[in-house]
Amino acid sequence: MTSTPVRWVAAGLALGAALSLAACQSDPNSLAAQAGSGSRAGYAAGDGSIEQLPPASRGQALALSGTTVDGGTWSMDVQGAGKVVVINVWGSWCPPCVAETPALQGAWAAYEKAGKPVVFVGIDTMEAPETGLAFLRAKGVTFPSINDQANQGAPVLALQGKAPATPTTLVLDRQGRVAARVLGPTSEVTVRALVDAVLAEA
Repeated sequence: MTSTPVRWVAAGLALGAALSLAACQSDPNSLAAQAGSGSRAGYAAGDGSIEQLPPASRGQALALSGTTVDGGTWSMDVQGAGKVVVINVWGSWCPPCVAETPALQGAWAAYEKAGKPVVFVGIDTMEAPETGLAFLRAKGVTFPSINDQANQGAPVLALQGKAPATPTTLVLDRQGRVAARVLGPTSEVTVRALVDAVLAEA
C-alpha cells in the first residue's frame, strides 16, 4: 500500500450474506488502535471489523512467498497469479484462530469444488512448522500454510502492516492488491461474501 492515507470502507454483513457499507476511516492503519490484548492468550485480538477498499485505492500488490509447513513452497507469482487470494494469519495457540478454522476450510472447499479462480493460503505465526502442520492435519485443512518462523518473519512483513491482529483475513484481487480485510475471527458467510464481491469485479 502507498503511504498516502486511503479510505477504508467498513462493511457490515447481513443475514443473507449481502454486504452493506457502514462507515469510513481515513487511515488504513487506524484499525490497529481497535485491536485489544488477549489477556490470557498473549495475542492482539481484533474486533471482527469487516473492511473493503475501493479498486482505485488498493495500492501495490503484495509479494507473498515462502516455505509451507509441510516443506513445500507457495508464491503469489505462481499459485496466486490472476486469482482472488484469501490470506489467513493464524496460529494453533490462538483460540479465535482455532474457532474459525472450519469456516475457512468450508469456504475454500466450496470454491475448489466449484472450480472458481480462488486460492487460499495461511500464514502460520509464532510456532514451529511441525506444530502448525500437526494442527492442520488434525483439523482436516486442505489449503496450504506458509510458516512465518521458518521464513524468518518475511511472510508477515510482506503483508505491509495489514495484519496487526491474530487472526486476520485478507482478500486480494486478481492483481494481488488488498481488497478486503477482516481484523479478528471470521465466518464462512463473511469470507464467501467478500470473495464473491471481488470475483464479480470487471
